[in-house]
Amino acid sequence: MTKRSGKEWAIRLLPLAVIAGLAIAAFALGLNRYLSMEMLREHGLNLQAYARDHYWQALAGFILVYALATASTIPGPVFLTLLGGMMFGPWIGALAQSTGATLGSIVIYLIYRSAIGTWLRAKFRADAGLMDRITTGIDRNAFVTLFTLRVIPSVPFVLINAAAGMVAAPLKPYIAATFLGLLPSTTIYTWIGSRLGRMMQAGVRPDLETLVRQFFWPLMGVAFLSLLLPLFIKLWQGWRRRRTVAA
Repeated sequence: MTKRSGKEWAIRLLPLAVIAGLAIAAFALGLNRYLSMEMLREHGLNLQAYARDHYWQALAGFILVYALATASTIPGPVFLTLLGGMMFGPWIGALAQSTGATLGSIVIYLIYRSAIGTWLRAKFRADAGLMDRITTGIDRNAFVTLFTLRVIPSVPFVLINAAAGMVAAPLKPYIAATFLGLLPSTTIYTWIGSRLGRMMQAGVRPDLETLVRQFFWPLMGVAFLSLLLPLFIKLWQGWRRRRTVAA
């Protein structure tokens, strides 16, 4: 194996350093604090009005902000998703969120694929942990594995992006699985966001307690995707394996 020079490593690691720098700068400036219920209460109605008056600019801006938030791995994207529902309604909001998240995910995917993917893959294979299982599944069937992981909200988003880059998953299935897999839970959140917008127009200032109380069952839908869907998928895969063996 050819030993890489320091300059080659620097070039390969530069994109990762840029993303790390963006994340550090975002936290240093306190931008992560804007992704909160307080942001929705203070700016939600104004952003709704802006979206009504400047629809396409607002839509493009929302997609760009979501892409940047995803690429910089800032926590709190659920509040951006709620904001998308407030500004654009549940359906367009869900499509806009999924588009922005997919664009940001492509950036992370390409960085891990071009930078330190090979080294990380070897490390995680040696550890034989969660990341190794994810990358092995992507090797077998990229679209099905990635779609399944995207549908389950509890699977850390950045881990999926990194795993796909490490195994150099085909880009088209990666994009399709990311966009489509995000839609179920995203649509629930944007529906909640659209209802929050109506509540705020009526003079209600919602907090997290109100969010849980008013939207308990939709949130249970997200919990279903996180907790029960993996069990159903596992049972279905076992059933398919038994059918294959029997045939």
